[in-house]
Order: sequence, then C-alpha cells, then structure tokens
Amino acid sequence: MSWMDIASLAAGLAALFLGGELLVRGAAGVAEKLGLPMFLIGLTVVGFGTSMPELLVSLDAAQRGIPDIAIGNVVGSNISNILLILGLAALVRPIPLAHAVPKWDAVVMAVAAQVLFVPFWQGQVDRAAGAVLCAALAAYLALAYQSARAGAALEDAKPETANGLWRPLLAAAAGLALLLPGARLLVDGAVAVVRGLEVPEAYIGLTVVAVGTSLPELAATLVAAYRRRPEIALGNIVGSNIFNALGILGLTAVTVPIPVDLRFLVFDLPVMAAVSVLLMLILMRGQYLGRIAGLCLLAGFAVYVWRAQA
Repeated sequence: MSWMDIASLAAGLAALFLGGELLVRGAAGVAEKLGLPMFLIGLTVVGFGTSMPELLVSLDAAQRGIPDIAIGNVVGSNISNILLILGLAALVRPIPLAHAVPKWDAVVMAVAAQVLFVPFWQGQVDRAAGAVLCAALAAYLALAYQSARAGAALEDAKPETANGLWRPLLAAAAGLALLLPGARLLVDGAVAVVRGLEVPEAYIGLTVVAVGTSLPELAATLVAAYRRRPEIALGNIVGSNIFNALGILGLTAVTVPIPVDLRFLVFDLPVMAAVSVLLMLILMRGQYLGRIAGLCLLAGFAVYVWRAQA
C-alpha cells in the first residue's frame, strides 16, 4: 500500500460524493418540473439516484473478479443507510414518520432483504436469480407509479414549465460523468488497501466501500432532514435499499454471476434483513424518530462494524 493507493481511494470517494450530489439534484429538479410528488421523488428519483455509486462499484468489482467487494458493497450499504445515515439524520433533527413513506414501500424493502437468502444459500447469485431480481424491481416501480397516480399527491401536483429543464439535465449528466471514474478509483484504492493491510476483502466491501458509496445518501438524507422534508429523507433510504437489493445485485448478476462467501449468509445478510424489518416496523408504528432513537441506531452500527471484523 502506498500514498498513491490512499490518494486513489480518497479521490474515488470525493468523485462519488460530488457526482452523487449532482445526479440527485439534477434528477430531483427534472422530477419536480414534471410534477411528480415529493414522496415519489424521494423514493425513486433520489433513492435510486443516490444508489448509482453502489451500482457502478459492484459492477466494476464483479467484472474484475472481486465478488466479496461487489456483495459487501450492497449489503453494507443497506446496513449503513439504516443504522448510520438514518441515525445521523435523526440527530440533526427528529424526523416525523406519519405519512412520510407509504407503508407498502417499507414492506417491499423488508421483503427484498429476505428474498436474498435464497440465492445466498445457493452460494451464487446467478444470471437467472439476477433476472428475477430485476423483474421484481421493474414490477415494484410500475406499482409505485400507479399508486402515485391514483393518489391525491400526483393529482394535486402541477408540472412546472419546461423552460430551464436543461439545467437539471446537465447537472444529472455531470454527476453521472463523475461517478464512472469515481467507482473505478474507489475499487482500485480499496483493493490496494486490502492487500496492504491484509484485511479481508469482504470487510473492506462491507465498511469502507459501502460507506463510501453511501455518501450521496448521507448528503441527501441529512439535507432533507434539516430542511424538514421527511418524505425525501425516508424515501431516499427506503428507495435506495430496494434498489440495492433488487437492482444492483440483479443487474450485476445478469452481467457476471457472483459467488457468495459463506460469511454473508451466516452474519451480514441476517443483520441487513433484521435492520430492514426494524425500519419497516418503525415506519409503520412510530410517530417520529427522535435523537435517542438516532443514537441507538448509531450504536448498533458501531457494534456491527466491530463484530464484522471478527
């Protein structure tokens, strides 16, 4: 490991953060001008947009024969989204939960985590499993859009003029242009760190890479919480986790089948599934997510990072 390796890792993280921020701002701007409701923007446009770094990193890692980083990135990102990012957002400002995210979306997020036990138990996410995951994501998107159209949120939404639409489109394009080299730099730097510190690739994928690719989610969620937009903050987390579990693993497996190390089945995926169910229950039953709850989530993340190294 050299300073160049560390510089590559840092440059990759910076490019992913800036690229993700531009992509989210641009995509949200386009969606608003088209008259989409805020919760749908948070759930799909922002949620999926902030997951672009995870997609590119997992694809790159899988194609280069580093499956532990490809899978660790997805599983670790979902855990980080709930325990780390939502915990930090609750510390910034308590988050009201009523009507922030439709309950069925929270159920889809939890179910998507449980579904992964099947290919993980088989020891590989093959192309057939990847196609099924992608089909499930497509069905979810269609139902989410139809649900929004049937609801008052979309009926009341008034599309803005198309003038100035090129600005958010340009921002989204610039963000995507930064994400592509950022993903490559992050993987290069992470692999070099693994080899230099003799740390398992799975642990680097679950922690350094996962948290790094979650920086756009962190930025979007913290800003949304501070500006009192719980539908964006929570929709971002739920949407990102759905896209990570179904879209990223699905698209990556369709491209390159991914072997699954046993540790993901016996420890990391159960943690991801458990915290997904926990968030579902919080969204379905809670009134707000306060600072004490945020501290508990952060403590849970610290315990997970410590235990994942063992």
